[in-house]
Amino acid sequence: MKSKSKEKVIKQKFSLALMWKQRYLLMMSVPFVIWLIVFKYIPLWGWTMAFQDVRPKTFAVPVWQREFVGLDNFTKAFTDRIFGQTMLNTIGLSILGIALGTAMAIIFALMLNEICFNRFKKITQTISYLPHFVSWVVIASIAKMVLNDGGMLDTLLGTKLGLMSTNSPLFWLVVCMINVWKEVGWDAIVYLSAMAGIDQGLYEAAKVDGANRLQRIWHITLPGIKPTVVVLLIMSIGSALNVGMERQMLLSNGIVQDHAMVLSWFAYIRGIGNSNYGLGTAIGMFQSVVGIALLFIANKVASWLGESRLI
Repeated sequence: MKSKSKEKVIKQKFSLALMWKQRYLLMMSVPFVIWLIVFKYIPLWGWTMAFQDVRPKTFAVPVWQREFVGLDNFTKAFTDRIFGQTMLNTIGLSILGIALGTAMAIIFALMLNEICFNRFKKITQTISYLPHFVSWVVIASIAKMVLNDGGMLDTLLGTKLGLMSTNSPLFWLVVCMINVWKEVGWDAIVYLSAMAGIDQGLYEAAKVDGANRLQRIWHITLPGIKPTVVVLLIMSIGSALNVGMERQMLLSNGIVQDHAMVLSWFAYIRGIGNSNYGLGTAIGMFQSVVGIALLFIANKVASWLGESRLI
């Protein structure tokens, strides 16, 4: 017992000494912790609206005096005529977006990493991540001019593809490819940073052993960035249901509406559009709870497979 208590005291002293040594870093993190609490945790109080009948006329009524409806808002959301198709669209877009986005970002990062001319590499990287800072309004306008029925692509090819007017799951692929073009340069930055941390001696040893460039990529680079890929995949899976509403609204039209509706847009239409804020909150709460569950499941699966975990 004495040895255990002594060991506990030593650990406490060590922890306090480490905190004192890193006191400036801890002080720098205080504003971010305050920001996190104020803007991320305190607003969770608003989830109470998911269990109440909240409309514009009830705004002046205190929270504890509003009509409690239990799970009625969730029932209305789940039994809505377009909820099934909305869930299918959200899941389909998420899976396709995660797969394409991750694969293309890794491939692009590998290509950049293999460029020997630093000036050309920097220019290419800068150009590639510039679309990340462009508004979706501009991106959607360009995409419609190029991909709409009778647009620039149809004119050049002499066909009528009308990729932005196809009322089928092919619209998901079009949206995801546009998103990849916009974000691939930005997403590749993380993988390039991971590649920069790989021991260069491994590449030199592989060269001596006669490994060609592809073999060095397969046996050194990809295993070296594997922990980063796993962590980013876990984070992506956790936000699988949070498909951007603005992207869908701007790229869709009346023809593709059935395959463009996602949960965020559904919450906006049924919540704010119909002035039923309790229903909109219930849909948002459902997204968050499912996202947290997916995050823990993906993290657990990664631990079972012996990969890096997020938590």
